[in-house]
Amino acid sequence: MLDHLGIQVANVLGSLEFYVRTFAPLGMREAMRFPSGDSFAIGLSLADGSPDFWLGPAPGPETRELHIAFRAPSRAAVDAVHEAAVAAGTEVLHAPREWPEYHPGYYAVFLRDPDGHNVEAVHHG
Repeated sequence: MLDHLGIQVANVLGSLEFYVRTFAPLGMREAMRFPSGDSFAIGLSLADGSPDFWLGPAPGPETRELHIAFRAPSRAAVDAVHEAAVAAGTEVLHAPREWPEYHPGYYAVFLRDPDGHNVEAVHHG
């Protein structure tokens, strides 16, 4: 359904560091970057190299919480995202566990990003 998703953040480079560090176990990396005002628009990708997730400068303070889930290839990858988040001092909303109320095999960790958004790594086992 979606081709790509972009979010506006208070600090593009700070958010880039958060997403690349935290979701490195999923293969997240910077795929492209171009100037946007006094900052940058940065496209992030997973292993396929397609810049599907974009960070850009916010024109003002964010007032709504977004929820963004990144697909993980395994439960071990979800656990590795959790470990990376804890090592960096990231707020963990929900430690990794199975969420049977979503569907059997739904295994996920939920975190808080630098702008207060609820971000998730999920494996559909």
